Amino acid sequence: MRRRIVSMLCFAVLGSSFAVGQDIRNDRRDLRHDNIDRVHDRRDIRADRRDLRADRRDVRKDLRNGNYKAARRERRDIRKDQRDLRKDRRDLRADRRDVRHDRRDLRHDFRK
Repeated sequence: MRRRIVSMLCFAVLGSSFAVGQDIRNDRRDLRHDNIDRVHDRRDIRADRRDLRADRRDVRKDLRNGNYKAARRERRDIRKDQRDLRKDRRDLRADRRDVRHDRRDLRHDFRK
């Protein structure tokens, strides 16, 4: 009976240590992926800002030349780019929050 209890306790201890190790590995991998996603989101935001500047410049040029139809198209493109920029910023905020939570989880796992 004692041997059975001791063996069950050993398995419980080993199982929990493997689970903690797997949890740490998952948190690190998730943290790495979130950081890569943040880099891509920042790159997308810079590209959207460049595109917005170019579109605004084109709208001014079209209005100056009297090409109102092209200016209307450019304004539509500006609205689309602004929506995309808002989406990228929202995604960046979510990724920052995920990184903060993953770091907190990782610190918590190392304390165990």
